[in-house]
Amino acid sequence: MQRAFFSRSALLAQNAAAGLDSPLAARCAPMLQRLDRSMSSVTIPPPACMLRPLEVPLRYLFGPGPSNVPPRILAASSRPIIGHLHPEMYEIMNDIKRGIQYAFQTENNMTISMSGSGHAAMECAVFNTVEPGESVIIAINGIWGERVAEIAERMGANVHRMVKQPGGYFSNKEIEQAIEKHKPVLFFLTHGESSAGLCHPVDGIGDICRKHNCLFLVDTVASLGAAPIFMDKQNIDILYTGSQKALNAPPGTAPISFNDRACNKMFNRKTKPVSYLFDMTHLSNYWGCDGKAARAYHHTGPVSGFFALRESLAILAEKGLEESWKKHKEVAAYLYRGLEDLGLKLFISERDLRLPSVTTIAIPAGYDWREMLAYIMKHHQMEMTGGLGPSIGMVMRIGLMGYNCEKTNADLALHALADALKNCKKSKA
Repeated sequence: MQRAFFSRSALLAQNAAAGLDSPLAARCAPMLQRLDRSMSSVTIPPPACMLRPLEVPLRYLFGPGPSNVPPRILAASSRPIIGHLHPEMYEIMNDIKRGIQYAFQTENNMTISMSGSGHAAMECAVFNTVEPGESVIIAINGIWGERVAEIAERMGANVHRMVKQPGGYFSNKEIEQAIEKHKPVLFFLTHGESSAGLCHPVDGIGDICRKHNCLFLVDTVASLGAAPIFMDKQNIDILYTGSQKALNAPPGTAPISFNDRACNKMFNRKTKPVSYLFDMTHLSNYWGCDGKAARAYHHTGPVSGFFALRESLAILAEKGLEESWKKHKEVAAYLYRGLEDLGLKLFISERDLRLPSVTTIAIPAGYDWREMLAYIMKHHQMEMTGGLGPSIGMVMRIGLMGYNCEKTNADLALHALADALKNCKKSKA
């Protein structure tokens, strides 16, 4: 029997036509009461802020990231959405893979981009290659080593820390001695430690790791595109970065690559990775890296984010890696001279160890660094930042990377700092 459905207005009309005391009215009264209750169930009104248009200030992002995004990449991210499993999307993902291989200087087939920030790639690397109880060594000279150590501990690894103060670096001899002692399955190092402004030497470490059957994991979130890195030549087993710094895409995608040694470890493990979302057995298929003809649904990737990432990698390819490295080095040197002319002291004393994308200065004596940064934001609409993690209270950080890597921007930053030095001086007891 077909069931009849009535709208509230139709029921009211029938009630009026039939009379209040009609059998139809009596039958419909409970339904009308339920409709009234459902229509009056919203007790929280629409928030006033949601009834106003979105407003976003225009700022100079001269901190450690994200950096300002060029119009070409913004335009790419505003293209019409397509399905994340459409053939055209797969082609874009294939382009991204080739762009990452160029940026990383690798021929690794297992090269993808994570759906998430650099932390997503960081967790993916550890979750897939390390099993509970296995030994790992984490080099800590800033916040990023601290983060990886915590991630590894959370998934049950036996974590051994090598620790230096912010700005310190590890010799190859120190690294090999630690590896010989702890016999880890993985050694982690940050190439661009943005919390301290250090660009760590990498040459020879991959050879040490291979000698001792240990995977070499490197974080290049703050350095990729700004400082030379050669994944294959330097025997790096796992390399990752983020989209929002020298690559100039919006935050939210994180390129990562695994070589054959890393793949052998992660695809022959005894236990499943602790994260389903970051499980490379699924992600390798989603990115067409497993040799299978069909790609199965795993998760919905950030379509607009992938559009932007592809465009950022295209710009890097057009410009050329060597030209990008050269420009970052030149603009950083120009900034160094200007800072020294202001009487400021660079935190990393050895020029060759300075991270070209993020420059750190020692907090000038007699100044409150928080007040200086607030002054610069208020009067110059410019973001600079203090330290992060162990470098808090030690440094102020200036980032000029990618689209922002111009001498004119260095001049703007220097002018803002000079103004702050003039107007924010404090005497300390």
